[in-house]
Amino acid sequence: MRLDKFICESTSHSRVSAKKALHRGDVTCNGEVVKTSGFKVTDEHEIRLEGEVLKVIGPRFIMLNKPVDTICSTIDEEYPSVIGLLDVIRPEDLHIAGRLDADTTGLVLITTDGKWSHKITSPKKECGKRYLLETADPLTEELIGKFATGLQLNNEDGLTKPAKLELLGTHQARLTITEGKYHQVKRMLAAVGNKVTKLHREVVGEIELDSSLELGQWRFLTEAEIKSVK
Repeated sequence: MRLDKFICESTSHSRVSAKKALHRGDVTCNGEVVKTSGFKVTDEHEIRLEGEVLKVIGPRFIMLNKPVDTICSTIDEEYPSVIGLLDVIRPEDLHIAGRLDADTTGLVLITTDGKWSHKITSPKKECGKRYLLETADPLTEELIGKFATGLQLNNEDGLTKPAKLELLGTHQARLTITEGKYHQVKRMLAAVGNKVTKLHREVVGEIELDSSLELGQWRFLTEAEIKSVK
């Protein structure tokens, strides 16, 4: 890899600022100053910028406990982007694997790996997402069968795919779906004459939100969590 590209892949430097650092003599390879942008970096080279060892950042996989009044977008719009909650180098390289509404909290997965995120968001993969929800009106046992059979949503041609509804109380339940239709959970409850008053995503696939993360906090995924997405 070219040295200027290596610097860009290891830091927040642009190609222009990387070249300026090289010209200033801020970069060393195995202790020797290197000023040539096209110098080829190999595994045997230790590259330092202003004395700090550089390593290529590589793909990143993050879980975030999303708070309300934030949006799953890479830019700020009506509400601030969840990306702004992350203290990472080159946040512009990140994208969000599946979205939550501004008023919904819980597990959001963020990555630089497009193939990995596609496995989560592709309808063909039927990746399960589990939500904890509260409703305005009481929930009844008969709804379990209706959700398992499928519901007709407004402006949709067919029924939703089978979903698992677990009642936790008169106004609280867990719901697992394998689709990602627009506002799906809220629309499913509306289809049975109810309204979601609180919604929190707990699980995506086999990845469960870390209970130690407060709203707005995040951490990198473990190797096992990353590999669980197939």
